[in-house]
Amino acid sequence: MSTTADTSPAKSVQIRSATANDAASVFELLKQLGTEYAPDRAAFDSAFVHAVDDRATTLLLVAEQVDGIVVGYAFATIAHLLHTNGSSAQLQELVVDGTVQSTGIGTRLVEAVEAVCLERGVRQLTVPSRGSADFFERIGYMSTADFLKRVFD
Repeated sequence: MSTTADTSPAKSVQIRSATANDAASVFELLKQLGTEYAPDRAAFDSAFVHAVDDRATTLLLVAEQVDGIVVGYAFATIAHLLHTNGSSAQLQELVVDGTVQSTGIGTRLVEAVEAVCLERGVRQLTVPSRGSADFFERIGYMSTADFLKRVFD
């Protein structure tokens, strides 16, 4: 017997590590992030290569549909902090294509990031979030700090 949950977009995607071949798809998704930064392809390409190649300090996962279309990604950085008694990860970017948002794909991506963090012995995962705090609170995160930034031109 098939149910809606069995055939939902979230169930039909594969979460996997990003490869160099995913650059164009991730760049298109990045445009949906809605930040104050306009995506620059040259800067993106340099950062993307680093994110894919440096598995010690970065984690880049994609959500791929059965037809091969990438519909989401999660990017986290990992650092060895002094006060956490081990590594700490920060989920820097989480993007799900607007056509499949609210289907569980974002939750699956976060769960996959958490699983990799646990495998790597990461002690905590933090999420700076301005517009999606409700989403993260629904899946078990709690607000513990304000993030401030200064942009260097």
